[in-house]
Amino acid sequence: MNYDNKKLVDDLIKRFKIEYDKNDRSGVYGFTQRKMAYNSNKIEGSTLTEKQTSSLFETGTLSSDGELLRSKDIEEATGHFIMFNNMLKTYDEELSESLIKLYHFDLKSGVFEDKANGYAIGDYKKRANIVSDINVALPSEVPERMKDLIEKYNSKEMHSLSDIVKFHAEYEKIHPFQDGNGRTGRIIMFKECLKNGVYPFIVEDNIKGEYYHALNNAQNNDDFGALIDFCEKEQKSYFDNVKNLIYSQEEIDDIMVSLSKKR
Repeated sequence: MNYDNKKLVDDLIKRFKIEYDKNDRSGVYGFTQRKMAYNSNKIEGSTLTEKQTSSLFETGTLSSDGELLRSKDIEEATGHFIMFNNMLKTYDEELSESLIKLYHFDLKSGVFEDKANGYAIGDYKKRANIVSDINVALPSEVPERMKDLIEKYNSKEMHSLSDIVKFHAEYEKIHPFQDGNGRTGRIIMFKECLKNGVYPFIVEDNIKGEYYHALNNAQNNDDFGALIDFCEKEQKSYFDNVKNLIYSQEEIDDIMVSLSKKR
């Protein structure tokens, strides 16, 4: 069989749907839920281990081994599971402000600390925030900048990895929410990869320094090369991790031959 990126993405989506519908957490759906929730939350400071995140996803329980656990970390992990499920249900929809706000609501609606702090949940920020050396948008600027960003993005019918990465850099620069921007931004990238036949990826916490450096360079210098290269490496890493959950060894051998001919 002749394999290309679209075929590989179609196969991945098919497995996601089958396993999600059957509540099968032993395959690529469960692997991706656990890995993405752990890594995306860990990047933002979660104290949960990968084992604890997996236990929470698989059984709804946690073992603390005598350590203190932050309720916010648990609430955001479960919120991420919900956000991922909604992303799977809506991956083929055109990107919109309402869809992005829905993802944020999924992630944050169960987080008591955010509600106690008066954060907008499922809506754009009401108070200014500071992120490193990036001049993020003021609350009054967010609606117009988000509208312009999404309209510009949707002016193209199909998007490449480069398009998706550039959207991500600008989205994070706007920083439309009080909290949860990185996690919603990364779920948007995963969604748009599925929608556009681009192999998706998970940004891993153990190389977040490289991710932040490349993202910062894109935002400050309008140089997206390092960020695109980073995402391409993460694409390969994700495919290597999930290929045996989707294909037989014979199919994997055929895939590698097909892909080598296209290089």
